[in-house]
Amino acid sequence: MLRMDQVHVIRHKILREGASVRQVARELGLSRNTVSKYLDQSVPVRRTYRRRQRPIWAQVQSRLEELVAEWEPRTTAKQRLTGVRLYRALVEEGHQVGLTTIYQYLREHRRRRLEVYVPLVHRVGDEAQVDFFEVTVELDGQWHKAWKFLLRLMYSGREFVWLYQRCDTIAFLDGHVRAFAYLGGVPRRCIYDNLPAAVRKIVGIERKLTKRFEALVSHYLFEPCFARVGEGHDKGGVESRGKGIRLQHMTPVPRGESLTAIAQRLIADLERAFAERRNPEGRSLAELWNEEQPQLLLLPAAPLEVSQPVTVEISSRALVRVEGAWYSTPSRWARLRATAFIGVEEIRLVCMGESVVHPRVGFGRRRVVYRHYLPELARKPQAVRQVAPELLAELGEPWGSLWQLLTATHGQLEAARVLAKLLGTLEEHGEERLRPVLEAALAHQQAGVRAIPSPPVSPESIMVPEGLANIVIEAAKATDYDHLLLTNGEAHE
Repeated sequence: MLRMDQVHVIRHKILREGASVRQVARELGLSRNTVSKYLDQSVPVRRTYRRRQRPIWAQVQSRLEELVAEWEPRTTAKQRLTGVRLYRALVEEGHQVGLTTIYQYLREHRRRRLEVYVPLVHRVGDEAQVDFFEVTVELDGQWHKAWKFLLRLMYSGREFVWLYQRCDTIAFLDGHVRAFAYLGGVPRRCIYDNLPAAVRKIVGIERKLTKRFEALVSHYLFEPCFARVGEGHDKGGVESRGKGIRLQHMTPVPRGESLTAIAQRLIADLERAFAERRNPEGRSLAELWNEEQPQLLLLPAAPLEVSQPVTVEISSRALVRVEGAWYSTPSRWARLRATAFIGVEEIRLVCMGESVVHPRVGFGRRRVVYRHYLPELARKPQAVRQVAPELLAELGEPWGSLWQLLTATHGQLEAARVLAKLLGTLEEHGEERLRPVLEAALAHQQAGVRAIPSPPVSPESIMVPEGLANIVIEAAKATDYDHLLLTNGEAHE
């Protein structure tokens, strides 16, 4: 078949310049029949060929299809059928066939099996797609793996992202609560993968939801929908956008003092880009968002509480184990039961009407606050000596300066004994009342335990009998108080 420029030359030379068919055929190296054909048609025409017979293919086709049907159930993505393997099997059976024939069959076989995608229509306020994506961030000069939660409205393209340390149920629920609050409403449907945070079990086409995800659905009253197993492209809108955000807004690797700070900057960056984006039809995404936002479902009066309560046993060391990590509690809670409320970033422990909060740490790690052990440390100087650096870091100044002065003057053993007695005083009287006494002692370089006076007892803390409350005594002896008490008792009788 000739190219379009060649057809143009033929027609121009003969019809405009008056050249003969023979002359043009000789100049262009074509047959006169070809030149004459293009005098009547102005575009190249593909030559049609009669389908030739394929006797070899007729002999091996049925056997080839049998091999493919037999072997396909025994293949994987990495151990799949290849043309060379099928060719070798046929040759071993005595068939005479070319490798090209096998390749042609496999191409057609795979083409017929490829999925045909249906063009979808996204309605106003109807659909959101949700997923997690692994990303890398820089915190304190070190690279860390994090998880990006993304919820995207499919009509307007409005999206919400947040970053988490873990891809778990708590982060999954928290991402929804934050996203719905950010959008000011709830889409009617949310589409997911079959992720463990949402799906407990798959029975045919039915999904058994986890209890925590059921609580989220019940609280916000949206319909959960799920992609087919292993077919993540069923929610291709969020899949492609998640990769786009990672390349367009998180490259180079973002850095910050915390994941929250990085997430807030990422949202601000996405908002600026959203104001300038348009859909394939040329409409502004901001205009589409103005149409969609009023059509979202209303938010409930209060957001869902995402922290998960778990009953835990407190050990003899006043430690509890939550998700494989250890956290300290006040020593008076030892050997009791407590309730741990697991949040995204914090663990709140509740017992005896009190609560303590720890930052959430990873599996196998330990988070100990030595302030929780002050009554025990007051009686165990050797324990004080062993945990002194951690304890003093918690107490701050002037405790650090006091420890340095004591160790320089008396050595670590005697310093630990002095510090243990002061910790007992701290537990009894409180830090606010003890701090001025310590600062005054340090100002006079008093390093001995006897040189550091006990904190003054405030008058309101002394228990006065009701009968003596209005009696003013200018000067008296101890025996006078006994006489007054006796007299007051007779008066009441």
